[in-house]
Amino acid sequence: MAERKPISSWLTDMDGVLIHEGTPIPGADAFIKRLRESGLPFLVLTNNSIYTARDLHARLNRMGLDVPVENIWTSALATAQFLDDQRPGGTAYVIGEAGLTTALHDIGYVLTDHEPDYVVLGETRTYSFEALTKAIRLINGGARFICTNPDETGPSAEGPLPATGSVAALITKATGKAPYFAGKPNPLMMRTGLNAIGAHSESSAMIGDRMDTDVLAGLEAGMQTFLVLTGLTTVADIDRYPFRPSTVVDSIADLVNLVDLG
Repeated sequence: MAERKPISSWLTDMDGVLIHEGTPIPGADAFIKRLRESGLPFLVLTNNSIYTARDLHARLNRMGLDVPVENIWTSALATAQFLDDQRPGGTAYVIGEAGLTTALHDIGYVLTDHEPDYVVLGETRTYSFEALTKAIRLINGGARFICTNPDETGPSAEGPLPATGSVAALITKATGKAPYFAGKPNPLMMRTGLNAIGAHSESSAMIGDRMDTDVLAGLEAGMQTFLVLTGLTTVADIDRYPFRPSTVVDSIADLVNLVDLG
C-alpha cells in the first residue's frame, strides 16, 4: 500500500456525521473548533440542495457549530459550477428550492420554461404533478437532464422520504433519458469543492456516513476516506460493497486529534 501524505485539508459530510435530525453529534463541535484553530482548508459537504450555504451556516450556528459560509459546499453549488463550465449564461427549467435557484441565479442563468437548455432537478418537499409533467415534456423536446444528487431517500423524524433520485427515476422512466448527477458520489463534487478551497486530493480526507455516496466519492477522487458509524451505515453493511474506506471509526469524536494543529 502506498504511503499516505499527511492530511492537509478535510472534507466532511454534514447529516449523519456532524448532525442528526437537527441536533449535533457528540464531538462535532470539537472537530469544527479544531479545524478552525488549525487553519487547514476544510469544507462541510451536503447532497441536500434545498438550502443555500448561508441558510446552512445559520442552521449549524444555532446548533453550536461555527462553520463559515465559504466552508459549505452543496450539491446545488456543484451543479451550478458544472453548468457554468459547460454552458456559461445558459437557461434552465428548475424543480427545486432556494438553494438551487439561488446557485443558478448567481452564475447568471436565466430560469425559464420556454425552450431551456437544461431541466435541473433538485430536492424539494413539494414536487408537483404539473412541474414533473412540464419537465418530462421539455426533456422530450430536447432539454438536457441534470440532477443535483442521486439519493433515493432522505431522513425525517417520521421515517424515509422520497428524495431526488426517486423523482429522477420517474422522469427517466417517462422520457428514456437518464440524468447527469452532479452531487456525490460523482467525484466532480469533490474536485469542484477542493478547487474552491485550493486543496489537492492526494493530501485531503473525506469523512462520511454512507458507503454509496461519501466513501465512493472520496475514493474516486483519490482521497483518504473515513467512515463514521453515526449515520446510515453499520459495520455489517461494509462487506456488501466491493470497496472499503481507508478507516472506520465510531464517530467524528474519534477524528478530532487527527487534525494537525501544526
